[in-house]
Amino acid sequence: MSKSILITGAGTGIGKDTAKKLIARGHTVYATTHFEGEIESLQRELGENAKVFKLDITNPDDRAKVADLDIDVLINNAAQNASGSLADIKIDRLRRLFEVNVFSSLELTQIAIRRMIERGGGTVIFISSLAGRIPEAFVMPYSMTKFAISAAAAGLREEMKVLGKGIHVSVVEPGPYNTGFNQKLVNDQFEWMKKEGSLFTPAQIAARKEKGDRLLRWLEVGSTDTIVDKIVSAAEAAKPRLRYVAPWTFGLLVRLLRIFGV
Repeated sequence: MSKSILITGAGTGIGKDTAKKLIARGHTVYATTHFEGEIESLQRELGENAKVFKLDITNPDDRAKVADLDIDVLINNAAQNASGSLADIKIDRLRRLFEVNVFSSLELTQIAIRRMIERGGGTVIFISSLAGRIPEAFVMPYSMTKFAISAAAAGLREEMKVLGKGIHVSVVEPGPYNTGFNQKLVNDQFEWMKKEGSLFTPAQIAARKEKGDRLLRWLEVGSTDTIVDKIVSAAEAAKPRLRYVAPWTFGLLVRLLRIFGV
């Protein structure tokens, strides 16, 4: 059955690839982007079955646009990245990251849920990360927001069961995919820690960068197909599961690490 689906952060990476797959499967897709300048090119790329518009999730006026849309599925994909030492990072920077990755997504979800209840049900999907399951030094600003959004999704899912209005909630947790997002996440910490000063020495910072670059070369998956398939499955399911993870190998690794207390 064709659905009406809104994706935030659809201008690049996993969001854009998911929009393409959903359109190919016959769904109507509201593909939103943070930047006004991306609208025209994204519309051309996605075609006439996409409805592209600007949606800055931190902007109350932009969020309000969702109140008038008849959507069956909301995919909260928009996010920013930030990394570095928790001993050094300016709290305003961390606060801003939570504003984007957690609070604004939740505010948008609240609007969408009310509209879904009027229409008899719907699905909310939060795109989190496997980085939100295992603490990793120097990427904790980003990981903390993903810990929070995964927990929020699980709690909201139980609340919607109690409400009994046909609202389903799922969380999708991608592993490392080569979209450029992870490289920016790794590089971010070294830029500001060097420029703004740090408790860590230049040699320690350089060693961390080398380790991060090496891990990304080894771990990153080139194609987003596996994670896009999980998002599509959650969007199309009549009763979606709580959690979807890809690649499955990384999901298994995370489980084992948690079992052994790593």
